Amino acid sequence: LAQNTQGSFYEAADAQTQAADRGVEEQRRQFDRVQELLSPYVEAGDVSLIQQMALGGMSGPEAQREAIAAIEGGQEFQALTQQGEEAILQSAAATGGLRGGNTQAALAQFRPQVLSSLINQQYSRLGGLATMGQNSAVGVGNAGQAAATNIGNLYGQQGAAAAGSALASGQAFGNVMGSIGQYAGGVA
Repeated sequence: LAQNTQGSFYEAADAQTQAADRGVEEQRRQFDRVQELLSPYVEAGDVSLIQQMALGGMSGPEAQREAIAAIEGGQEFQALTQQGEEAILQSAAATGGLRGGNTQAALAQFRPQVLSSLINQQYSRLGGLATMGQNSAVGVGNAGQAAATNIGNLYGQQGAAAAGSALASGQAFGNVMGSIGQYAGGVA
């Protein structure tokens, strides 16, 4: 009877341990999946923050010059300035002021204004991407903390199962020894 009881305790503890192991494995699998899903957003945020810092001058004057030159050489700037300058010249031609000082002043101010506007827009766009990356990184961190907590709880359950099995085994052994003692006492 004692050996049968002891075997049942070991089987129960083994089943609990296996269940906890499967839970740990699933927690890790889910965390890896969350990390995989959010990885592109985290990476986009990293790249955006670097570009934003360059554009804002936080990576040095050369990096800032390169970032601004990239905007100035981009298709958006080229298209906007071409359309805007054509509109200024058409308006001046229609009013007869093509060679006037106002037209020349408007043309001189137009490109810097477009560039300034595009720099601000790009900085804002990059800020949005950097924030999205930061939020994704926080999501990965939260998932990691949750997984760690759950894994810790599962390991605690494993320990409790092993301890319960050991205590039950000891109690069963004690019961057998007590029964032997009672039997021996009754025979004498």
